[in-house]
Amino acid sequence: MNLHPDYLLNDVNEPSDIKQMSLDELKKLATEMRQLVLERDAAIGGHVGPNLGVMELTIAYHYVFNSPHDKVVWDVSHQAYAHKMLTGRKLGFLDPDHYEDITGYTSPEESVHDFFEIGHTSTSISLAVGLAQARDLLRPEKHNNVVAVIGDGSLSGGLAFEGLNNAAKLYSNLIIVVNDNQMAIDQDQGGLYKGLKELRDTNGKSENNIFKFMGLDYRYVADGNDLQTMIDAFRDVKDIDHPIVLHVNTQKGKGYAPAEEHKMEYHWRDPFDLKTGADKQPADNGYNDAVMAELDRQVKSGAPVVAINAAIPGVFGLKDFQAKHPDRYFDVGIAEQDSITTAVAMASAGARPVVFQNSTFLQRAYDQLIHDMALNDSPVVMVVRGGTIASGSATHQGSFDISMISDLPNIEYLAPTNVEEMISMLRWAIKQTDQPVVIRQPEKELLHGHPSQDDYSTINYDVVHHGSEVSIMAVGDFWQLGEEVCEQLKKKLNIDATLINPKSVTGIDQHDLHHLAENHDVVVTLEDGNLSGGFGETIARYYGPTDMKVLNFGAPREFADNVPLEVMDEWYHLTPKQIVDDIEKVIHSL
Repeated sequence: MNLHPDYLLNDVNEPSDIKQMSLDELKKLATEMRQLVLERDAAIGGHVGPNLGVMELTIAYHYVFNSPHDKVVWDVSHQAYAHKMLTGRKLGFLDPDHYEDITGYTSPEESVHDFFEIGHTSTSISLAVGLAQARDLLRPEKHNNVVAVIGDGSLSGGLAFEGLNNAAKLYSNLIIVVNDNQMAIDQDQGGLYKGLKELRDTNGKSENNIFKFMGLDYRYVADGNDLQTMIDAFRDVKDIDHPIVLHVNTQKGKGYAPAEEHKMEYHWRDPFDLKTGADKQPADNGYNDAVMAELDRQVKSGAPVVAINAAIPGVFGLKDFQAKHPDRYFDVGIAEQDSITTAVAMASAGARPVVFQNSTFLQRAYDQLIHDMALNDSPVVMVVRGGTIASGSATHQGSFDISMISDLPNIEYLAPTNVEEMISMLRWAIKQTDQPVVIRQPEKELLHGHPSQDDYSTINYDVVHHGSEVSIMAVGDFWQLGEEVCEQLKKKLNIDATLINPKSVTGIDQHDLHHLAENHDVVVTLEDGNLSGGFGETIARYYGPTDMKVLNFGAPREFADNVPLEVMDEWYHLTPKQIVDDIEKVIHSL
């Protein structure tokens, strides 16, 4: 169902199809593509501002260069919608029935014009350097351009600096396009951006030039949203014989007033009304609101609490905390590693840092979790969101944090099932000074309950219902699933199962686990994450020398890529019926 049969884009099947278009036609194409981005994002959600800002840059790239012979690597690749439209995937934007056919990021499985599956930041320069080095080693006689497109926000990630440092060692073609829209997800943070501003203010003439300091050639483009300007700029650097930075000034959200005015909110949006910009389904921020209220109470009570995050304040509702306590709020930019190590030092000096991390981005700071936080046994408090089996891109899976963190010594990883328990854990974590404490904030609907303990230095399982034969241990967000499984067991097998809230995925209650063996034959673990190295394996290991049967339910060791959640639930046997059927098979085998 093509809603736009008169669009020029209908005639574009490959990038070469735009090379004969006039400048006016290319401008019309850019307008069409902006409209298609807005329609798709309004319908299913997606990145708005990053894609609206690079239309001219993308069209100019494909007008001048010859993809896939010439190779472009899009940093994060959340700005690659226009690239996808021009490289054979236009149907995913023209036809609502095919919106879900393509991912929101580059994917080699989709097109020969994509070279990597990318969804995390600061990787493009290193990837481009690697492509250039391989080209020079294996095919020196077959020259092709290698281009990295990186946003100014992504430059705050340490890997970007590593890539720039090694790019300067090349003696061959490499083009690094810095798409400078003066914005990361939120406002850019750090001294680097003062230097970028000087370069913009001086039309690239300032001597305070980090790129030249790194040993790279440099050119500045003042208006990256002007097609002719971008075409000329790319023509000038095409086939260059050394590394160069093309610093391009663009406008994030260009062409849609709400996105131009509210850049953070329109970096990525859930489905929204295109005319008004309003969310179609208002977000439930109950857990965020409760956490922010508790931090506010802690500060007012005199606790030396500070909040630290890596460029995603909106995910946690931190803007309100920042407004109330600007001296207690630290945004390190897109630098998860720095957020952890800084928090370790602050904690050692007597502050009480609460670090806010998204599960999928936290993996970038794995060394800091081990070497800085765990090894130093530093009393950092961390709140993790997004820890869940997710239906989105394989680049943004939140199912690895339990196995990633639970393997580390000294860290307590708590998993609340309701908002009152969440706040109880947070209060204890801030008060104690013995170890790092991580809290996995629930992602599903807001639940209320009563915490069964206020001190979590020793984990005591909350046995909500005492039964027999089968015990269900439901972790965090899978609490409701545990309740449903107990109901189904009663209806189908007349089994009155025990239901347990473990509260922690690292600490275990050996007393309760020991006594379960007295009148239970099967223990079932339910966790909203990866099974490999997860909570379930910890319980299975405990019962290994015994006759207890242990069934673990969660995600297998794989990347799921844009699979609807209800489909994954079927695949992974996470529906109450499937779980009960699996339990029944084990019981009958006893």
